[in-house]
Amino acid sequence: MKMIKFIPVAALCVALAACNSGKNAGQTIGIDLANLDTTAQPGANFYQYACGGWMKNHPLTDEYAQYGSFTILAENNRKQIQGLIEELGAKQAEPGSVAQKVGDLYKIVMDSVKLNQDGATPIKAELDQIAALKDKKEVYPLLAEMSTKGITAYLGLYVAADEKNSSMNAVQIAQYGLSMGDRDYYLKDDENTTRIRNAFKEHVQKMYQLAGFDAATAQKGMEVVMDVETRLAKSFRSMAELRNPQANYNKMSMDELRKQYPTFDWDAYLNGLGLTDVKEIIVGQPASLAEAAKIIDTLPIDKQRIYLQWKLIDAAAGYLNDAMAEQNFDFYSRTMSGTQEMQPRWKRAVSAVSGVLGEAVGQMYVEKYFPAAAKERMVTLVKNLQTTLGERIQNLAWMSEETKAQAQEKLAAFHVKIGYPDTWKDYSTLEIKNDSYWANIERANLWQHNEMIAKAGKPVDRDEWLMTPQTVNAYYNPTTNEICFPAGILQPPFFDMNADDAFNYGAIGVVIGHEMTHGFDDQGRQYDKDGNLKDWWTAEDAERFKKRAQVMVNFFDSIEVAPGVHANGTITLGENIGDHGGLQVAYQAFKTATAANPLPTVDGLTPEQRFFLAYAGLWANNTRPEYILYLTQNDVHSLGKWRVDGALPHINGWYEAFGITEDDPMFIPEDQRVSIW
Repeated sequence: MKMIKFIPVAALCVALAACNSGKNAGQTIGIDLANLDTTAQPGANFYQYACGGWMKNHPLTDEYAQYGSFTILAENNRKQIQGLIEELGAKQAEPGSVAQKVGDLYKIVMDSVKLNQDGATPIKAELDQIAALKDKKEVYPLLAEMSTKGITAYLGLYVAADEKNSSMNAVQIAQYGLSMGDRDYYLKDDENTTRIRNAFKEHVQKMYQLAGFDAATAQKGMEVVMDVETRLAKSFRSMAELRNPQANYNKMSMDELRKQYPTFDWDAYLNGLGLTDVKEIIVGQPASLAEAAKIIDTLPIDKQRIYLQWKLIDAAAGYLNDAMAEQNFDFYSRTMSGTQEMQPRWKRAVSAVSGVLGEAVGQMYVEKYFPAAAKERMVTLVKNLQTTLGERIQNLAWMSEETKAQAQEKLAAFHVKIGYPDTWKDYSTLEIKNDSYWANIERANLWQHNEMIAKAGKPVDRDEWLMTPQTVNAYYNPTTNEICFPAGILQPPFFDMNADDAFNYGAIGVVIGHEMTHGFDDQGRQYDKDGNLKDWWTAEDAERFKKRAQVMVNFFDSIEVAPGVHANGTITLGENIGDHGGLQVAYQAFKTATAANPLPTVDGLTPEQRFFLAYAGLWANNTRPEYILYLTQNDVHSLGKWRVDGALPHINGWYEAFGITEDDPMFIPEDQRVSIW
């Protein structure tokens, strides 16, 4: 038998003199020792050591493809929001008020009797409208009308910051519209992809029939869907190619667009979207737009009709009767990701309300659950990490002084958002009525579309939030050079007002550092301090960065996430750099913050060890095999295990904290470790 070296928690004190079981007044270590598996070897499988107890105590249930720390926090938030919604629903609300809209929409989603009585009736008029198409000239205004209601076919048009003139919003077009999302589901022939593609064909036929079509029409519809979407998929850029912002920026005047895509009826399409004075459009992927225009121009009208009917059915399925919602779930969740059971209706109802009336719900949420003290402590943490990242940039041996100066300017210009927006969205023009769930979703989509279209050609609102306050996540937006931390994530295990700095720097501190580092990852580094896509690096520094980043690509490419399946180091590069930078910056900031008053060793864990355990705990989860394959193909984030075991071997402080040596399986020689920020 192989002897397993393990470090019991109580043995982590190197000497009795170093042990101090006392805690800072009023603070805890934030670490639940039951989450650890101390039979595992930290230097062989740190993820198991740090999270093994948690995984054992939180087995997957049928409701989840993945269950982790994020899930628990999101579920807690959902229960809190449910309480707020039901409290509103129990009162008589003034018609047109936010309370009426929140309460009524929740009741509509919960009314399973009406949903099942209605069946597919809510989409019948739209199916008939599509069936009445006579020629391709009628396709363009209909495509636009469908898009305004959230039913997107062939291409995606949106309004957002012009990446080379970031203070102004511009009309943009991107490849969009594949039912299965990623192009590889249509193009690859490995066993898993073939299984999913065959299941998709069956799913399409079943959905047509549930919508009222006969079996022969359903068979024809499936063939048309596969033909159209496979043609589109062949023209799409890969996820790796989409990581190149310069290649995905192609601004064209309307004259150029009409010349390059002469068969596309731009006037009918744009007018239908509410865009009447467009002078130029940024095309993300010209080849996909060309293929979309070709399909619209050449596909016989009978096939156009049946394909657009599919796009409607696919978009609406989750908002109709139980049979259609269950079939929709069966393919997109059960087949693609392994989830065995739909969420209970109340959870779906809360998610619907939070999605449609996001900031209205968010305002209620922060008023009750987000203390001002939490925002104040976050402000201090952000400032400390911003200072530390500046110090690290200044001390980089591989970067020239010229590029350092530009990097420091960008760092200093970060726009920081914490908790919730200063100004809340006004939902007074959004109507919630007791007609059908789908009709309300279409009105909400139209409301959001009109809000977006109104921005075209207008200055960018740098104070707008791209996530709701109740969201358990965070983001960096390159065109506004902003980092945002919604209230939803500012709770344990990410942020604990009662825990010491070892925990909070290891958890939310790394998250903060992660988002800051996105401003300097393989994509973010291409935007300047004002958010413009502009090369501010010397050519030599850019090459040095790429060489160092390639070390990370190669390392993650070598990771086998399932038998015969490897991680994709290219599409996950930005997030992996974010984790790496977040760890480096947060660890240094933690050491600086506690230098004058070092934290004690508690329960056999040094503060440095607690820092890394807090970080690892963020990614504790159990994941189904199907979902591992799904995430590896579709997600720009590495799997939770590898956000720990793939990231920590490149952090020198981790080696010191746990006494990792070259005898440990996770050891990487220092000259082979990633070293960027």
